[in-house]
Amino acid sequence: MLLDELAEVLSRSHLASVIAANQATSEFLMHRYAMLAHLVVPAQVGRVVPRDVDDDAVAACALAASAELIVSGDAHLLNLKHYHGMPIVSATAAVALIVKL
Repeated sequence: MLLDELAEVLSRSHLASVIAANQATSEFLMHRYAMLAHLVVPAQVGRVVPRDVDDDAVAACALAASAELIVSGDAHLLNLKHYHGMPIVSATAAVALIVKL
């Protein structure tokens, strides 16, 4: 489900020039991501994101993966601030946290 969403996002027209500028394709990026990703069976969770049930899948996967951090640009998720002890942050904030390590 989340991989399907990523594929859809990468195929959006406003990203085409950015992807092409990096001499890549959305298919190539999906392949590379699949090489890095750890696939999990989503945990069973109740309603997490009141305004967007689709975002519950992100929380379910993060919980199943014992993630340390949830990175998202989605306002509904970001408004939660944290889930089961996992901070929910923007990509910019995640990079800043990683650089500090």
